[in-house]
Amino acid sequence: MSKNIVIIGGGIVGLSSAYYLHKAGHEVTVIDKSDITSGASFVNAGYITPSHIIPLASPGMIATGIKMMFNSASPFYMKPRLDKDFLKWSWYFHKSSTNAKVEKAIPLIKEINIISRELYADIKQSGDLGTFQLERKGLLMLYKTEKSYLHEAEVAKKASFLGLEVNELNKEELQNIEPNIRIDALGAIHYECDGHTTPTEFMPKMLNYLKKQGVKVKTNEEVEDIVLKNQRIIGLRTDKDIYETDDVVMAAGSWSGELSKKLKIDLPLQAGKGYRINVERETGISLPAILMEAKMAVTPMKGFTRFAGTMEFSGINNIIRKERVQAIAKGAKTFYPELEIQKDEIENASTGMRPVSPDGLPYIGKSKIINNLTFAAGHAMMGWSLGPATGKLVSEIIDEQKPSMSIDAFAPDRKFV
Repeated sequence: MSKNIVIIGGGIVGLSSAYYLHKAGHEVTVIDKSDITSGASFVNAGYITPSHIIPLASPGMIATGIKMMFNSASPFYMKPRLDKDFLKWSWYFHKSSTNAKVEKAIPLIKEINIISRELYADIKQSGDLGTFQLERKGLLMLYKTEKSYLHEAEVAKKASFLGLEVNELNKEELQNIEPNIRIDALGAIHYECDGHTTPTEFMPKMLNYLKKQGVKVKTNEEVEDIVLKNQRIIGLRTDKDIYETDDVVMAAGSWSGELSKKLKIDLPLQAGKGYRINVERETGISLPAILMEAKMAVTPMKGFTRFAGTMEFSGINNIIRKERVQAIAKGAKTFYPELEIQKDEIENASTGMRPVSPDGLPYIGKSKIINNLTFAAGHAMMGWSLGPATGKLVSEIIDEQKPSMSIDAFAPDRKFV
């Protein structure tokens, strides 16, 4: 039966949800407070990463955050602040950062990433969006020290055990597969299972397709109130209009936690700000890479090379900290010594907020409090990679079909203590 569904949020997760819900025969409206041309879905590294099997909440991360708390240029920065939600989230993050919980999360992260990787391929094969960059060159984990190598070798061992394609490259082998730029690294672990895209190409094409298919997309419109009756959402009021609805999908990224408060639902979530620099000239870089010691990502996209990174917990804001952008430029030069990121490229840096749950797993599932509300948020650094899989799961949840994978661990009302 066709439903009238409102999706709050027009990022990769919201648009992917609209894509699969429309395919299932529903009337879909997407509401976003922005014009859907910026934010995390546009400034990310474009990775489709089954290899990213370790959640952000892992042993040692809180200690790392505290150590770096007073260095605003550090790759992992937690701005000191007396904020009740942040302090509660930090405690949950600490409780989630155990070896036992990480081991439980690993196969789930791998499975949902594999599903999403195949769905990206399906979307391309369908021709719905026309042509777009979707490459399967893998991902290089470049390391400068033995310590970094040993750390990543353990991850690679787990990935290989799970059936993911992994290969180790020494310095010479690395230079052979990336011959057009000198790399200052001891070697790399090559996750051949990974792919990459250009978000600034994919997002407009998905948006255009949805509009042509009759999906209503309301931009620069902010949800101000959500109307409930008998534990159901019957409508939404924005700063411009009123919408009646049968079902609502909460896919508002870092704003999902604040919107959930309007429904008296506690959804622990913090905005993890990331930055990107685009270099729109030939760099010689042909393979996506994580620069391990610099903790940043490099992606050869359509028409430019993107340098992205940092995780900054400083609340929801669009403030660009120049020292953090400079740290990305410096990190790139330490691995690619012949590459000089120029002043104008640094000045044109952009930022976006990634929604981070305390345990590093997304919130995907029905609310137990409101029976026509489905959550699709909290994907942290994997939002781009997991967009299509989340959209597909949302469609299956709303249509009461068996989901493509077990989503129990993604329950939006799960406990963290």
